Amino acid sequence: MPEETKTRIQRVVFGGGCFWCTEAVFLQFRGVIAVTSGYAGGTTENPSYEEVSSGRTGHAEVVLVEYDPNVIGFEKLLEVFFESHDPTSSNRQGNDVGTQYRSIILYSNSEQRRGAQNFIEKLSDSKKYSKPIVTEVVPLTKFYPAEEQHENYYARYPEERYSEFIIKPKVEKVREKYPELLKK
Repeated sequence: MPEETKTRIQRVVFGGGCFWCTEAVFLQFRGVIAVTSGYAGGTTENPSYEEVSSGRTGHAEVVLVEYDPNVIGFEKLLEVFFESHDPTSSNRQGNDVGTQYRSIILYSNSEQRRGAQNFIEKLSDSKKYSKPIVTEVVPLTKFYPAEEQHENYYARYPEERYSEFIIKPKVEKVREKYPELLKK
């Protein structure tokens, strides 16, 4: 295949509260190749779920989204990300409280950094939110995959109370808003 026709898969890391919710939201879209739950943004090497849950590692619960930019653009991913959580809530999403649940974008390159900053500026100017957006935009230095039991949580446990009452409404909200982006 000629070099210019090859698709270069991009990677970005989003933290919008519990990674089970964020993973389930992004997995449903065309162009999203893979979503991996994990930890990033902190200082502890190879943290465990229990360590991150303590709030003492500096890490956030995040997802690594691998996507084909020819199918779904970075700006569309940002739209979905901001639609799926409250970017004005500092260190909490719903009942999940602590720095590990903060709103954060960990970018892989300067284009993503500029894109995220510009998107946040436009969103702030739009006055969609009555409070300021607190989403951090920082470089991705290291991503640590979560333990296996956290991967594909919603798909594996759709009947669990957390899935039913917390994850499902977020998934349905973005499905309704972006039906044209859904995988067939």
